[in-house]
Amino acid sequence: MLVDGDAGRLKTEADEPGWEVDPDDEWGVAVIATVGRQLKLRREAVGMSAADFGRAVGYGEDLVYKIEGGKRIPRQEYLDKADEALGAGGLIAATWEDVKKVRYPKKVRALGKLEAKAVEIAGYECNIIAGLLQTPEHARAAIEAAQPPYSQDDVDRMVAARMARQSVFERDPGPAISFVLEEAPLRRPLGGTMVWRRQLERLLEVGRLRNVTLQVMPTHREVHSGLDGRIELLKFADGTAVGRCDGVFSGRPVTDLKQLRVLELQYGTIRAQALPPGESLAFIEQLLGET
Repeated sequence: MLVDGDAGRLKTEADEPGWEVDPDDEWGVAVIATVGRQLKLRREAVGMSAADFGRAVGYGEDLVYKIEGGKRIPRQEYLDKADEALGAGGLIAATWEDVKKVRYPKKVRALGKLEAKAVEIAGYECNIIAGLLQTPEHARAAIEAAQPPYSQDDVDRMVAARMARQSVFERDPGPAISFVLEEAPLRRPLGGTMVWRRQLERLLEVGRLRNVTLQVMPTHREVHSGLDGRIELLKFADGTAVGRCDGVFSGRPVTDLKQLRVLELQYGTIRAQALPPGESLAFIEQLLGET
């Protein structure tokens, strides 16, 4: 058997960093514990030891026990091989649909759920291109630039989570979405010229959607009301809303109407100071022509 290029070598925790269960993620803990319990019951039902099972799927015995004990998140590859080794007829492989959801960080899952329910999504970004607008390549370049660096598995996990949030653009009817982006991040060739070009093309694609308004805040502005940092506003069909700003209310999510009005005023002022949508798309087209 070839595992990671070495004949007969079984995978250990060192081969798969970043797949530990977050103990503060109650739902994630419950899902992984349930999947692990089912794996153990099926293995024992066919009379296979953990060591033999590990050799069958290419994993060390210790890692098998940790997955069965709900301490580790199993990869899709692990579940597929386990299904075959235990003759589960696809039942074990199917658990990936639940596992992959808790594979994403808890905070990102929570944000994704809110965005999936929102009828209005508004955001101002000062240092980056908004995550909902990023291409996979741009997202990867941005995440890999972090210091201290993330493990490769963590990078993969975070990119996948960010891309999953973009399902909001597939909703029908879609939410009303608006973004204000700073000029400087649009000019930064993060990931190289081709990644940069594709990101600018993506902005043009999204900016032309009927339910999306995209604006650019030029660097040359004498008055700028966005110096407090990023703003996020989500509104829901029942009239409730949630918002956050890096600079006010300590950056924590707020739902109080008075606090939300402050964020709405700030965001509305930023939009008024930015280029209009048509000029913003023309500006991005000009940048694309210069790359």
